[in-house]
Amino acid sequence: MVKVKICGICHESEIGIMNELMPDYVGFVFVPKNRHFIAPEHASVLRSKLQKGIQSVGVFANSSLKSVAMCVEVANIDMIQLHGNETGEYIAALREYTRRPIMKVYKVAGPIDAEKAMYSTADYVMLDGGNAGDGKIFDWSMIGKLHRKFFLSGGLNPDNVLKALELSSQPYAVNVNSGVELNRTKDYRRVMKFISNVRGFKGQKTVSI
Repeated sequence: MVKVKICGICHESEIGIMNELMPDYVGFVFVPKNRHFIAPEHASVLRSKLQKGIQSVGVFANSSLKSVAMCVEVANIDMIQLHGNETGEYIAALREYTRRPIMKVYKVAGPIDAEKAMYSTADYVMLDGGNAGDGKIFDWSMIGKLHRKFFLSGGLNPDNVLKALELSSQPYAVNVNSGVELNRTKDYRRVMKFISNVRGFKGQKTVSI
């Protein structure tokens, strides 16, 4: 079954939605210029209210090892997601420093970009269409056969996620942020439809709202 990550959690009301609908992962964004930025102390409070079984992911971009380690410790983060220009050497050092699994994000502009992700030293890779989660869709058929676990991201929403799954060579997980929002916060019905459609993918089951 394809797993689901809901990113950009900022409010306690959104934690309530997550606890009821139970995605596999939720993301806290620690990138200051991103509109979903959250301070580690606030993320810690929200993380403490999260149901067991939902893993927390911290999103970073070109942050120092010390800064990432501090956020991971304060907010009790389970996995680290890197959205910047982090090198293999940085990933190795961060893994040693934090003892957390690491996911590296790759922008896909052509088939060669997906191939590069094959050789990443990160534990997981995410294929995205834009920069730092700007919600840009790319041609999912460019992925081809990626022989490692990958997260699919970039402009996903409840209405296009089935098509993305059909064209993208069965990702390990899908990632959504603003695609399940209404008035800039996570919307219960949109999150429910997204998760239901992903988890019913093999049977092509969809949910109407």
